Amino acid sequence: MIDFFTPELGYPALFLLSFLAATVLPLGSEWLLVAMIAGAFDPTSAVLVATAGNTLGACTTYAIGIWGGAYLIHRILRMDEASQAKAHRYYSKWGQWSLLLSWLPVIGDPLCLVGGIARVRFSFFLLLALMGKFSRYAVLAWLTLQAI
Repeated sequence: MIDFFTPELGYPALFLLSFLAATVLPLGSEWLLVAMIAGAFDPTSAVLVATAGNTLGACTTYAIGIWGGAYLIHRILRMDEASQAKAHRYYSKWGQWSLLLSWLPVIGDPLCLVGGIARVRFSFFLLLALMGKFSRYAVLAWLTLQAI
């Protein structure tokens, strides 16, 4: 049996799971972060590894939005030009800040995808996604440390 709770496998497993959880795959990485911190892994390292993996996964979803956006808009959503223009204006004005919520289950991944489709400036996308994801893992680590 593979022991994911050794330093050699724990951090890479956390990175990979956090990465995959930020794509369209229905996975969660929080349980592994909690288990690792409860198992005496360094909380700071665990939070940074999970944040890095989850943020890079969000960047992958953003890239899918950039390069697959036209297909999604025309073939899947079947939006006409007027609807696209209206959605783009609304998102440009108000929606970009929704990327702070990219850490939320269920809606976080689609927010990153829409950020790519709307062509949010990558540096802005990265900053907002990183802030949200780091905050989530930091709070989860703090709660875990309070509980043990």
